[in-house]
Amino acid sequence: MQTRILICTDLDRTLLPNGSQPESPGARDIFRRLVARPEVTLAYVSGRHRELVEEAMLEYDLPLPDWVIGDVGTTIYRAGSTEWQHWTAWEDNINSDWRGLMAKDLRPLFDDLPDLRVQEQAKQNRFKLSYYLSMQCDTEALRQEMASRLEAQNLAASLIYSVDEASATGLLDVLPARATKLHAVEFLMRHQGFDIGDTVFAGDSGNDLPVIVSRIPSVLVANADRAVVEQAQILIEQNSNQAAFYRARGGFLGMNGNYSAGILEGIAHYLPKTRYWMMETHED
Repeated sequence: MQTRILICTDLDRTLLPNGSQPESPGARDIFRRLVARPEVTLAYVSGRHRELVEEAMLEYDLPLPDWVIGDVGTTIYRAGSTEWQHWTAWEDNINSDWRGLMAKDLRPLFDDLPDLRVQEQAKQNRFKLSYYLSMQCDTEALRQEMASRLEAQNLAASLIYSVDEASATGLLDVLPARATKLHAVEFLMRHQGFDIGDTVFAGDSGNDLPVIVSRIPSVLVANADRAVVEQAQILIEQNSNQAAFYRARGGFLGMNGNYSAGILEGIAHYLPKTRYWMMETHED
C-alpha cells in the first residue's frame, strides 16, 4: 500500500523567496519534483486570498497544490487545473463561533481604537476582519482590549498578529476561534485521512505559530524572524511539544535552510525516507 504524505506550507517567506535572505539555487526545483510524486498531497496555507495565491503561483512558478487554505485559515479550496472548488463544509464548521455574524458586523466594536487601520476590502472576507497596526503599538494591550470586547458579546474569536517585513507594518486578523491555520489544517487532515505521523507543516511568521507549536510536526524555515523563533521556543516549552518542532539550520543537500530549502530539510527530518527521493532529484 502506497504511503500517503501531507505537506502543508505557508507561502510568503516560506515557500516564496520574497524575504531579505538569499534562496538556495535549485531548492524550489527539488521541492517541485518532490511534491509531484504520487505519495504526496500538497496544501498551501496562506494569509493571502485566492487571487493573490494564484498570482504567487504564476510569479514563482509554483506547483499546483491539491488544497489551498487561504485568508489565514478562513477559506479552504480543493484546487484544480481548471477550477477551484470552495469547501463550504469548512465555513459551516466555523460559522457558529460568531453566532451567524460576519466580519463587517464586528467592525463597530473596534471603531474607537486609534491604533487600528482597516485593511483594503480585497483583504477582508465573511470570516476575516483585518487591520494594519504601527510597529510602535502595544499589541498585547490592544489584543487584550479587543478580546474583552468580543467576549462581552459572546463571540468566540482568535486575534492573530504578524508582521509584514517588507513594509515594516503590523497585521492583525480577527477570525472565528476555529478559523486559525491550525484548525483548518486539522480539519483537512481529519477529512482526508491523514494523521500527525504523515503530515508536515512549514512556516515562518506569527500567524503560523498556532500550527508550529501544536502536535503537528512542523518546521520553522531558517529565515524566520528571530522574534518568531523565540516566541515559538517559549510556547513549545510550555506545551511540551519539542518532538514536533524543528528549526531549519541549513546544510541539508548543501542548501542554506531558507525558504523551500528549509521546508525540504524539515520534511527529511520527520520523514527520513523522503531523503532518498530528494537526493534522487538533487542528483538529476
